[in-house]
Amino acid sequence: MTFLNGIAASNGIAIAKAYLLVEPDLSFDKKTIEDTSAEVERYQQAIEKAKSELEAIRDRAKVDLGPDKAAIFDAHLLVLSDPELNNPIEDKIKTENVNAESALKETADMFVTMFEQMDNEYMKERAADIRDVTKRVLSHLLNVQLPNPSMIAEEVIIVAEDLTPSDTAQLNRKFVKGFTTNIGGRTSHSAIMARSLEIPAVVGTKTAVEEINNGDLVIVDGLKGEVHINPTPELVEQYRKIHQDYENQKAEWAKLVNEATVSKDGHHVELAANIGTPNDLNGVKANGGEGVGLYRTEFLYMGREQLPTEDEQFDAYKAVLEGMDGKSVVVRTLDIGGDKELPYLDLPKEMNPFLGFRAIRLCLEQQDIFRTQLRALLRASTFGNLKIMFPMIATLDEFRSAKAILEEEKQKLLSEGQKVADKIELGIMVEIPSTAVLADQFAKEVDFFSIGTNDLIQYTMAADRMNQRVSYLYQPYSPSILRLVKMVIDAAHAEGKWAGMCGEMAGDETAVPVLLGLGLDEFSMSATSILKARSLIKNLNKSDMENLAAEVINMQTTSQVVDAVNKAIQ
Repeated sequence: MTFLNGIAASNGIAIAKAYLLVEPDLSFDKKTIEDTSAEVERYQQAIEKAKSELEAIRDRAKVDLGPDKAAIFDAHLLVLSDPELNNPIEDKIKTENVNAESALKETADMFVTMFEQMDNEYMKERAADIRDVTKRVLSHLLNVQLPNPSMIAEEVIIVAEDLTPSDTAQLNRKFVKGFTTNIGGRTSHSAIMARSLEIPAVVGTKTAVEEINNGDLVIVDGLKGEVHINPTPELVEQYRKIHQDYENQKAEWAKLVNEATVSKDGHHVELAANIGTPNDLNGVKANGGEGVGLYRTEFLYMGREQLPTEDEQFDAYKAVLEGMDGKSVVVRTLDIGGDKELPYLDLPKEMNPFLGFRAIRLCLEQQDIFRTQLRALLRASTFGNLKIMFPMIATLDEFRSAKAILEEEKQKLLSEGQKVADKIELGIMVEIPSTAVLADQFAKEVDFFSIGTNDLIQYTMAADRMNQRVSYLYQPYSPSILRLVKMVIDAAHAEGKWAGMCGEMAGDETAVPVLLGLGLDEFSMSATSILKARSLIKNLNKSDMENLAAEVINMQTTSQVVDAVNKAIQ
């Protein structure tokens, strides 16, 4: 039995077989072939296997993801059957006496290079299709299995170097019971998605991919941040009991689902949920969310081959607004960049994408994308209580420019006879230190703040939150961070505005008492954290927490803050 330590990224216990989601080794040597007829037949058999596999994936995608996503695999099937690709490969095997792998790669590379050099977006997309399809055929020639999370049909624990947001979005909760990764932290997008999907996760193990084999029995302890590989029957039984105890605790928290979030001395705060898709609303309601504090709209743009249309976006926003029955829904406009890429936008590679061309910066330059989203939001605004939030605002000029574009699109819609809500609150994410420092000026112009601590912390501490070597600097309880949070809350209240928080810190049981004391109005978190946070707040006196907050912001270190919080809530 092997044991790994990592970061507890999503609560719960999972016990299942391992499924390695890693890129396999598809390397090979070029060889001279004597029996070319047999080699051509081997190539044709690989083509047929790839077709069968793609047809199964397409049929599953139609059911799970819809016909538009499934159409991608129809295009791949057409490439597989195209004689313009297959004939040159077979001719190369026969005339040059080379193995099928070599003939396939050389021919495919020629077509990919040719298509990529064309000044035509459609043809450039075909290059990507050829690359994907030939990789699948090559895997069959080499008898190597390509991973495909959407085709998992038994209970598994995903093991990966890391999981992209689109990887995680494809995970089927019915079969994926948990996951563990080599890299990542509590605020990585895969961890955030795991909490949304309510599946246990341990990230940052460093060696999970190397230590775990396909089919190994694995325990993921998302409470302690531990991973057990091929555990003894005694340990499995012990963990089944821990799992049951945790489920019982969740049942106790569930009794608070219809209650307001009120402190012991009668102070009400709002506990809202962070969501990525309309499908997440079930979790919001099941966990007693009092609103949606962050709707991450970028998931509408991911896992597809082109931008979503205005109508597609309108339908998604309308579904969330109607689904929340008049409760507040804060929608963040497109936040792409950093570790969230859209292949079809073909953005230039940057040395430091987290500090680069992303979020509002991209939207203000590529206004056609931004205006389409704003129109969809404005059209949907009459179906609920919509609030719009711009991400990564660094200057007042950026906010004013975004607001002006929104106003232009509103007037266009009204002139077209479209209905738009009379009052839509307009706010910003506070995730850049310059904005927090200037919060008193921003507060005169915005309707609300939502503090995005995931980025605010990494930018303040100059420490990439995805970098394991500097993970010790990701300190949400640092007095420096707490002072910035206090500046933002105080600035909002001075202008009669409200301040929320949509970073993972909002649901952190060590941070919640301090945030309550600092006067935070809205705590937005993964839906699965709401009931636990509500239980905690109901046992706290706000007046006591105000004293605690006043004490900790004048401390010197994170450890001093943690000790003070633990002492205060015992």
